[in-house]
Amino acid sequence: MPTPDPRTAEARSLDDAHASLGDQLGAIIAGLPPDTISLGELLDVFGDEGLLLMTVLLTLVFLIPVSIPGVSTVFGAAILLVGISRLFGRELWLPAKLRTRGLPADKLRPGLERGMHWVRRMERISRPHRLPALAGGGGVHLFNNLAFILAALLLMAPFGFVPFSNTFPAVALLLYAVGMIQRDGGAILLGHLANLTTIAYFGVLIGGGGMAAHQLFQRFFG
Repeated sequence: MPTPDPRTAEARSLDDAHASLGDQLGAIIAGLPPDTISLGELLDVFGDEGLLLMTVLLTLVFLIPVSIPGVSTVFGAAILLVGISRLFGRELWLPAKLRTRGLPADKLRPGLERGMHWVRRMERISRPHRLPALAGGGGVHLFNNLAFILAALLLMAPFGFVPFSNTFPAVALLLYAVGMIQRDGGAILLGHLANLTTIAYFGVLIGGGGMAAHQLFQRFFG
């Protein structure tokens, strides 16, 4: 099986100092093997310094109406661990089972390519060092990383069969990752809004499901 380019995201960026975020991701997607790829191989491509860039890549398949069984759990868990590693300032650790699990690269590639228009859109609206107080250190840094972890948990919620249940938290994660890469407080603020939208949406789903179950109970047993 062909292997991805082993260089880290930082090393590749040195090859082309003018490469945009979208160009870097596009090159990685184009270089995916034809059959399967593991998270460990993806991590080797990005390296620890490219974890946010990897997060952007992992969110792309959730931004379009496509379903790839098992991906939300695997990618969501990986993104969650990225958030935890950032929160504690440590290198990313992946369990061996998660690191070596094969993913269908032939099915992932079309979804990733279709999701790239979101990255291009983010590049147009993001501004480096905008609203720096919202992307700063200290308590803000802690809050942002906790929000990032919350978005990853929401992505892993068992609502994959419901439209947009993966899309909303994926948009939040994309905004957080781009905002943290660019030090763009505006993008991070939009990520918080996307997180709140996800929570509200899940609340409606749970509330509506509870009301429907109550009505059925009343109809058959009331």
